[in-house]
Amino acid sequence: MKISDYNFAGKKAIVRVDFNVPIQDGKITDYTRINGAMPTLKLILEKGGSLIIMSHMGKPKAR
Repeated sequence: MKISDYNFAGKKAIVRVDFNVPIQDGKITDYTRINGAMPTLKLILEKGGSLIIMSHMGKPKAR
């Protein structure tokens, strides 16, 4: 089964995305990863689903 075949109507979808994007001076410098995730996120919404998006930014800092 492909994601496009799934019936998302009235369902919640948890989507783990890689939004660990480069940031310089508080601004995103490369939107490649965000743009890459958008078709999947839009598909779920267009098919009547709700999104729960999980991601992280950066690497953990040593203490």
